[in-house]
Amino acid sequence: MNLQQFRFVRETIRRNFNLTEAARSLYTSQPGVSKAIIEFEDELGVRIFERHGKRLKGLTKPGQAVSEVIDRIMREVDNLKKVSDEFAQRDEGSLVIACTHTQARYLLPRVIPAFRARFPKVHVSLAEGNPEHLAKLVLHEQADLAIATETLAQTPGLVALPVYAWEHTLVVPPDHPLTELTSSAARNLSLEHLSRYPIVTYDRAFSGRRAIDEAFDRAGIVPDIVLEAIDADVIKTYADIGLGIGIIAGVAFDPRRDKGLVGLPAGHLFGRHTTSVAIKRGVFLRDFVYVLMEMLAPELTRDVVAEAVSQPAPPVRDAA
Repeated sequence: MNLQQFRFVRETIRRNFNLTEAARSLYTSQPGVSKAIIEFEDELGVRIFERHGKRLKGLTKPGQAVSEVIDRIMREVDNLKKVSDEFAQRDEGSLVIACTHTQARYLLPRVIPAFRARFPKVHVSLAEGNPEHLAKLVLHEQADLAIATETLAQTPGLVALPVYAWEHTLVVPPDHPLTELTSSAARNLSLEHLSRYPIVTYDRAFSGRRAIDEAFDRAGIVPDIVLEAIDADVIKTYADIGLGIGIIAGVAFDPRRDKGLVGLPAGHLFGRHTTSVAIKRGVFLRDFVYVLMEMLAPELTRDVVAEAVSQPAPPVRDAA
């Protein structure tokens, strides 16, 4: 057995058992991947994959155990490469940050310039997407870390650490009726009052949308959501032209920048949320990754992060 066979098995699983896609991602031929997997199975003396004719349909029970071992082996191989890079080229390399648009637009501009000043030879890339996609990028080691509000803390294999807490903000044009409310009335705005107006807010995968839906559900109210978008800039644009009340993450509203809009607090309606940074459990982190995480949140010191990454995964609880 060899590392190439391990890579073929791992990539086949990642590509939903599609040998053609696995071969394409590995820059090799589909027959070559198929042959290597069969030889590996023969060497082990067990079937790793369930088959229907020539097609792979899933993992056998032994295959699930083999997959877990291969993941551990390949993680340690990748760790060895990172150790080499850390000591051979300590302040050089690449850093891939998986993040939502909100974090790319409003959080990271406060951090990236200082990071680049300290590590000018590190190439930084941003990989944007929804939280579920970001989690997969980190799990598959296509990104070094992910920053988002949803999903990360619930994803097995990831360690999610808090970066900052936030609440939703309502955004409306200056001539909207809600702007006539006193400060006290705005802070006590009800869901029933809010539901009298059309609403523009996030897609269901982003920025606390679940909390918005759950709040209206608990109140027995069906809001008139006329447009959903994946980023706050689009929501603010449509709020500005009067399509509806925008509901966005508070970090995305700045009165100095968003002069055509008025912001109203909505934390009392939709609760408080935490944006987290997630890394893969058990990986070796380059020095500049530790530095970036502390720049994101000062309490995320090297010792705190290293201890979190090294901790074994919590046991999976059986459903009651």
